[in-house]
Amino acid sequence: MVGGLWADLADLVLPTECAGCRDRRPGLRHGVCPDCVTALRSLRPGPVRPDPAPPDLPPCHALGAYGGPLRETLLAYKEHGRHALARPLGILLAEVVAAAVGPAHPVLLVPVPDTPAAARARYGDHLGRLARHCARRLRAAGWPVRVHRPVRASPRPDSVTLDSAGRAAAATAAFQVRPGTRPAPRGSRVVLLDDIVTTGATVAAVSRALTAHGLAPSAAAVLAATEKRHRR
Repeated sequence: MVGGLWADLADLVLPTECAGCRDRRPGLRHGVCPDCVTALRSLRPGPVRPDPAPPDLPPCHALGAYGGPLRETLLAYKEHGRHALARPLGILLAEVVAAAVGPAHPVLLVPVPDTPAAARARYGDHLGRLARHCARRLRAAGWPVRVHRPVRASPRPDSVTLDSAGRAAAATAAFQVRPGTRPAPRGSRVVLLDDIVTTGATVAAVSRALTAHGLAPSAAAVLAATEKRHRR
């Protein structure tokens, strides 16, 4: 059992299976093979919109469709504890933020919060880690950026079991802005961060809660949009 434990720990540090294609290779940098790195680097952020889009959904940008190496890398990071992927995924998310905002502005990055149970199931605050790496990348490019966590999440049903209307109702009830939250500083852009957009219900619900407290998002940046959504 101890031997198995050390093998699992070693795999987190130097995984031998590519997160993007599952090919097994020794000493992968950040756990992704060169072919998948090339595929991820070739993605270009663009606007996406669920159809139908829920009310209060801000303009959304995504790195790409939820498929191929992007999907597999996200799953490896979220569901299998491959924390080393946070840095490259955060860097890619920074590109999406830059595309969504346009010329450099002061930015408040607001990651969509997980419930405590979801965070435990996903090896911790996966969006918080992405947001920190995203902010570092933008700061290195000269952007005034701050990660802001004004929203908390309450337990809600698993979205996989819900239709579009059910997702919207559950999302609306799930998010509350923390007491004492102040409006955004003048001239700042509030950007919501999420990993995947499907119906847009979660992002719209968080946007609604923030808008009511003077933190109206100007955009949402996500890594992937489900394949049934389309680019415009």
